[in-house]
Amino acid sequence: MPVEQRGVDTVPDEERTSGPRDLVSILLGSNLALGVVIFGWLPVSFGLGFWPAVTSLVAGTLAGTLLTAPLALVSLRTATNLSTSSGAHFGVRGRLIGSVIGLLLSLGYTALTLWVGGDAVVGCLHRLIGLPTGDLTYTLVYAALAGCTAVGAVYGYKLLLRLSRILAFGMTALLLIGLIAYAGTFTTAAPGGSEYLLGGFWQTWLLAAVSAGLSGPIAFITLLGDYTRYISPRRHSPRKVFWSTCLGLVVGLLVPQLFGTFTALAVGAGDDYAGPLVAGAPFWYLGLLLLAASAGSIGNAGLMLYSMGLDLDAILPRATRTHATYVVAALSTVLVYAGHFASAAQEAMTAFVLLLTAVGTPWAVITVIGYFRCRGRYDSEALQVYNRGTRGGAYWYRAGWHIPATIAWAAGSAAGLLAVDTSLYTGLLVPWTGGIDCSFLLSATVAAIVYPALTTREPRPTPTAKPARQHADAS
Repeated sequence: MPVEQRGVDTVPDEERTSGPRDLVSILLGSNLALGVVIFGWLPVSFGLGFWPAVTSLVAGTLAGTLLTAPLALVSLRTATNLSTSSGAHFGVRGRLIGSVIGLLLSLGYTALTLWVGGDAVVGCLHRLIGLPTGDLTYTLVYAALAGCTAVGAVYGYKLLLRLSRILAFGMTALLLIGLIAYAGTFTTAAPGGSEYLLGGFWQTWLLAAVSAGLSGPIAFITLLGDYTRYISPRRHSPRKVFWSTCLGLVVGLLVPQLFGTFTALAVGAGDDYAGPLVAGAPFWYLGLLLLAASAGSIGNAGLMLYSMGLDLDAILPRATRTHATYVVAALSTVLVYAGHFASAAQEAMTAFVLLLTAVGTPWAVITVIGYFRCRGRYDSEALQVYNRGTRGGAYWYRAGWHIPATIAWAAGSAAGLLAVDTSLYTGLLVPWTGGIDCSFLLSATVAAIVYPALTTREPRPTPTAKPARQHADAS
């Protein structure tokens, strides 16, 4: 299979051979990994029992899916990735906001996936063959997983799609067997001695809904276009693509997360998940758990790394996708080591997802509103102005920036950051919200109000670009 050469340029229709079923496969198969499973542990670590944890995960996932799924339709129309597509609403230079958000989201989740998967691999090998659990072992295992992930990401979309199809069936079977393996010790009560992280039930429940449930779909706000750009709107309707996205996100996220909640309660995982998961596994399941930890991590991190390569390619047009992927692979590996040797798992994860959700949500809201305002009509050539080092076109606005969209994003992000509440950081608005983290709701609401208010009298960009002219410093 040849290495994919295409970066964030427009995909020709003859190459857009995927369909809605492929979209479901990639969203399901890529998410059946311990890096997603661990989010089911978060509500338990916050002090919630089984049913409160389940309801927080379901509510957050459904809310996030309703916001995120329409983004899949954008790249269906533009035939390029979402950060580049957002140039229609933010400007061909302003779309760098989406590229940076996507890069940070994917970087963090890639590191998290390799970190959790690597910890489980080391634990399984220690119990199976007595492998030492020193720093050298972790270093080698992380490097091996990162290397395999980089290879998959460099080869590109077609290889990752094939891998996702296999994982969709294989990982589902492994998780179902896992329910049997841990069923004997399962309890619906929170681990003994645990207290609500934020002091009260509803504050903690909402924190879980945002940080564990909502964060799952939000992680895909810049990723969905990586897949739907290979689906042709001539052969597949937007309705089918939308509902396939919803199905893939809801099932692909809830299945592993609910497995994480189930197993966290079964093994009494409080401050850590991977260690108790391995220690509490029956010996006969260790081999299967090892397979799930390694294969699932490579599949999930591979897609995240692939997206990171595209985002860096979008930021640095002169870089090839392959070279950009190698660079972000190295960065994510460094973060893996930092996560293992220097960070507290629960605090780092919670702060990371809440802060990025606060700045990513308003970008997604503006992009979705922009899609409906232009009725899904985009000028694909005008979107590529920045990548080609030229000027002009329908989306040039002011020096490549759409100021109203940028202001709306900044206002929504600021409001969200001021309402974030974690053990590491508390926003200034938290006392005014009764100690409840309203960062997602506030950031989305502010962006949804400010963006239309600033653009009500503004003419909609036409899908016919003005002739672009060469300009050496455009990039």
